Amino acid sequence: MPNLRSAKKSIRKNLVRRDRNKHVTSTMRNAIKQVREATDASGGQEALAKAVSVIDRSQKKGVIHKNTASRYKSRLTHFVRGLS
Repeated sequence: MPNLRSAKKSIRKNLVRRDRNKHVTSTMRNAIKQVREATDASGGQEALAKAVSVIDRSQKKGVIHKNTASRYKSRLTHFVRGLS
């Protein structure tokens, strides 16, 4: 149990940040799954556009690293191009 005021505040901030990061990460993973579940190219393109937007927002908020975001987008784009 923390004794200092700053340590108590730090714990509160960490809890808020953890919840925010969990929400952003969950939203991002769901968007990625929607792309992976696409069966045709047109549905894949729509899902890809939404997923790229969500991935960019996650990166902008600092939840994921920019190289990780680029890797996700690259792999998803490659997957959608393979759909026919």
